[in-house]
Amino acid sequence: MRLLSILSAVSIAAGLGHAETLKTQTLLQDIVTFDNSSLFINGERLMIFSGEVHPFRLPVPSLWLDIFQKVKALGLNTVSFYLDWALLEGEPGVFRGEGIFDYSTFFEAAQEAGIYLIARPGPYINAEASGGGFPGWLQRTKGHLRTADSEFLTATDNYIANIDKLIAKYQITNGGPIILYQPENEYTGAAAGIKFPDPDYMQYVIDQARDAGIVLPMMSNDASWKGGHNLPGSGKGEVDIYGHDGYPLGFDCKNPTAWPLGNLITQYREQHLNFSASTPYTVPEFQGGSFDPWGGYGFDQCGQLINHEQVRVFYKNMFASGVTIFNLYMIFGGTNWGNLGHPGGYTSYDYAAAIAEDRTVSREKYSELKLEANFLKVSPGYLTATPDISNKTGVYSPNTDITVTALVHYTPTGGSFFVVRHTDYQTLASTPYTLSLPTSVGSLSIPILGGSLTLSRRDSKIHVTDYPVGDHKLVYSTAEIFTWQKFSDRTVLFVYGGEGETHELAIADEVKWKSTGPPVQVKTIKKDANKSFTAVQWKTNSERRILKAGNLHIYILDRNSAYNYWAPQIADTSSSLIVNGGYLIRSASINGASLSLQADFNTTTTLELIGVPRGVSKLQINGETTKYRVDSEGNYIVKIDHKVPTLSLPDLSKAKWSYIDSLPEIQPDYDDSAWPSANLKSTNNTNVGPLKTPVSLYASDYGFHTGALLFRGHFTATGAETKLYISTIGGKAFGSSVWLNSSFVGSWPGSGAASVHNDTYSLPSPLVAGKNYVFTVLVDNMGLNEDWTVGDDTMKLPRGILDYALFTSTNTSVPKSDITWTLTGNLGGEQYRDKSRGPLNEGGLYVERQGYHLPSPPVFSSAFSTNSTPFARLSQPGVAFYTTSFPLSLPSSQFDIPLNFVFDNSTSFESGTEYRAWLYVNGFQYGRYVSHIGPQTAFPVPEGILNYNGQNWVGVAVWATGKKGAKVPGLKLEAGTPVRTGREEVEVVDGGHWERREGAY
Repeated sequence: MRLLSILSAVSIAAGLGHAETLKTQTLLQDIVTFDNSSLFINGERLMIFSGEVHPFRLPVPSLWLDIFQKVKALGLNTVSFYLDWALLEGEPGVFRGEGIFDYSTFFEAAQEAGIYLIARPGPYINAEASGGGFPGWLQRTKGHLRTADSEFLTATDNYIANIDKLIAKYQITNGGPIILYQPENEYTGAAAGIKFPDPDYMQYVIDQARDAGIVLPMMSNDASWKGGHNLPGSGKGEVDIYGHDGYPLGFDCKNPTAWPLGNLITQYREQHLNFSASTPYTVPEFQGGSFDPWGGYGFDQCGQLINHEQVRVFYKNMFASGVTIFNLYMIFGGTNWGNLGHPGGYTSYDYAAAIAEDRTVSREKYSELKLEANFLKVSPGYLTATPDISNKTGVYSPNTDITVTALVHYTPTGGSFFVVRHTDYQTLASTPYTLSLPTSVGSLSIPILGGSLTLSRRDSKIHVTDYPVGDHKLVYSTAEIFTWQKFSDRTVLFVYGGEGETHELAIADEVKWKSTGPPVQVKTIKKDANKSFTAVQWKTNSERRILKAGNLHIYILDRNSAYNYWAPQIADTSSSLIVNGGYLIRSASINGASLSLQADFNTTTTLELIGVPRGVSKLQINGETTKYRVDSEGNYIVKIDHKVPTLSLPDLSKAKWSYIDSLPEIQPDYDDSAWPSANLKSTNNTNVGPLKTPVSLYASDYGFHTGALLFRGHFTATGAETKLYISTIGGKAFGSSVWLNSSFVGSWPGSGAASVHNDTYSLPSPLVAGKNYVFTVLVDNMGLNEDWTVGDDTMKLPRGILDYALFTSTNTSVPKSDITWTLTGNLGGEQYRDKSRGPLNEGGLYVERQGYHLPSPPVFSSAFSTNSTPFARLSQPGVAFYTTSFPLSLPSSQFDIPLNFVFDNSTSFESGTEYRAWLYVNGFQYGRYVSHIGPQTAFPVPEGILNYNGQNWVGVAVWATGKKGAKVPGLKLEAGTPVRTGREEVEVVDGGHWERREGAY
């Protein structure tokens, strides 16, 4: 590999955000380089505007291109991704990256969509994933996690060697889309007594990647903007590009209208200059949504907190700080299917992101982000403008209720940017203001034609001066810019403002204007004999104006109308088309005289195509030749008819269900001799103290890391036993139940916050002296804890039984060793049976061990009956499994149709009827429902998991924890709005069907 030395020189500007920096960056390739301002790719300076997507949270590879196209349509050019070690090396030493875990398809889809990638494979990712992405078998390592302990480092070698070999293959240096690599994640704080930061550890992780062939720049993601760990130039363990994350609004979805005092941070840039002035200002994670815990308030409410206003105010604050590598976490969240989430979250990982869990793009924040991203895409001067770090008021506006942050360009071609926000960012007031801005024609008081500008509640704006628009220049514009394009016959500029706002722009030189639409005020201003400009002022409304000054055409829009515009880049060119209308414009391409669009529509509409290249005479939309007319502006006008299809979905309340008892373990004749014996008298678990029990009852000590756990404790009674004390642990919102032989002893139904529960149960009496008894304990493992703090090993918090004691009527404790234990989780544990769905999809329920949750179970065998449904009451505590099948015949080649399974959460909930449910769709566990905790009741399941044109199998396991038993009040399959789509057809994921499992117990 050739070493490339890049001399990074930064010009100095007094009082502003550049610092004097002369530093040689040593890189291993010359395709991805950087200076203090931005990244370069193949010598081109670029804004890296990215969104986070986790392929493992959408296990339908043929839908990955759909997500990339929706990201591209926003104007973003990059996707950052985590990969989950726990899914790829469920069995120690065995890396499995086939089927839905073959991420070469993900990389190739990004390439097809024209999206760059930032690789973040860990080994630690956090990500609200079970164990933070660590496989459960790490609980058995003696070494502290995320440290230089040799046992931990060795455990990571196989995963990193394999996954980085794949990532290396798809680096941009090999013609792929991957441009940056992040080793580790949020390496920011450590437990007492742990060496931190440890350069040996970080260097080991970096060297692992280098040894696997990674030649790209290494970037970091410090969890605190005040961290400063592993900085470039710091020596061993240093990265090439330093970055930090930011979640300034927090995660208080309970109070979605509250913006906490002091959470708009304005010192980011100053701190960046202190830490890493020679590298681009980089934020690898910035708040694009919010997680939500069990018992939370739901992602709809989180979406009110992290909404379009947050996008306006907080993202523009980051632009004011000069960020040029900027990743939004998340842009698409997806689903915690198959037990892959941590206990702090439920099945949905919607994250209130711009692209919803069901892949719809109807949230206003999606449209707002599109406006901002497209502006930066056509504003290369932003990348080298110098941000002001003073944060003073009264400089660019006399109104101190307004703060204006300048990003000044000291060349005549770059333009300058002035980010306006409320000084009190919490205010809900609309504030009038004027500006005093430096321009090439002198200092100007704006609006120059009188009146004032308005900053509405929770708004922020970017005003520009000396802004180049092709061969033209705006002296200034208070209206925000969506995009501009230079076509062969004209240059078009699109600006927008809020409804009712006064705006003004000026073009250099004296020009003659023509306009259509509502009237505007025009005036030529002469500063001196050599400097003049023409100013235009208007009051924004919903009626479009078009101003023409020679070949410059300015489209003036209100913000809501601007939301309807798209700027797809024409494939294999550097130019874009402007499209007004449509639910989604995915892509544009030209083949000879034919212009092709891939687009989605959710209603009958009219498309306006602006800037169709010369030589085009034919239009195709989604592969169909489409008629058009050409209007007086030379734009194509296309009528799109949309007829909502009639959908036929099964009525699950009338379906033919098959039933089987999924807790045969409490039957008198149940034989657990094939179960693993709990015989470990010690544990390597470094998170807990000495065992409180004679043998370990930590499930991961025996290779069980996911889903339901079962324990059976055998003892011979003395006849004096009356009470059982038991301490169980399963993570937040877990539950547990205990039976003695076939008799129910008691349950902990769970709460949103409790990870551990201690209870003392009275036993059915009297016990018979000399008789053999068995306790059956069912524990719901809600996922393994993350490991955010280095060295405290919280990922190793066990799952199972922490302690127990049998007491007599005189409160005397029976020796714990009198009880011998067996246990089970998923069949085979780390030698899991279902390789196609991965190591986490199955837990330890009887039906899961037998594989009855898979398609085509043996419902006609004597083991199943048809005398019950999920809607009939389970009369006593226990676990029942119900399965049914149905065909679907949906027009999925033409329409994208969101489908949800919806549990009826009855408002007349009765205490003692609590239940938990697992939802299986064609063998994939796609929902965990807890009736009294919530909040999730609707579970989106994508096409590809559901076969939209074929047979489907659905299973529901119901665990009645309450004394009164339980039933499912209702379960429906519901459709969202069908969208006529231009996406590629979806391939059904074939995960295999039921076959008799050898050794199943």
